[in-house]
Amino acid sequence: MKLSTRSRYGTRLILDMAQHYQEGPIQIGLIAKRQNIPVKYLEQIIIPLKKSNYVKSFRGYRGGHMLAKPPEEITVGEIVTILEKGLRLTSCVYNPDSCERSRTCLTRFLWKEATEAIHERLNAITFSDLMRMGVTDLELEGC
Repeated sequence: MKLSTRSRYGTRLILDMAQHYQEGPIQIGLIAKRQNIPVKYLEQIIIPLKKSNYVKSFRGYRGGHMLAKPPEEITVGEIVTILEKGLRLTSCVYNPDSCERSRTCLTRFLWKEATEAIHERLNAITFSDLMRMGVTDLELEGC
């Protein structure tokens, strides 16, 4: 399984906002520059995060975006789920009717268990946890 660029960049967006949480609203261009992500892409990623009340926006001279909740109250799993529109290894995990074999498929249980394990792990990590880990503790090459 490979997470989409949308989820990977969205996680970096939220992490950047978490690292600068105490500074107030941040302009998306500054985040884009720090994260080396195109502004237009971040503008698209931020829309569902705003609709889900994880990010709030402010207009005007000191406008920008900031987290709607403290970093310790936002998990990586929540962000990935929003940006992936649900997280599942196969479509039959949560929608058995999507496959004619799902009722008798011997591997469906495996995909369901693996999906739940991924959810459990991602939901156990907050953005505050990520900041405590520090970049030197992580091998993030290719993120």
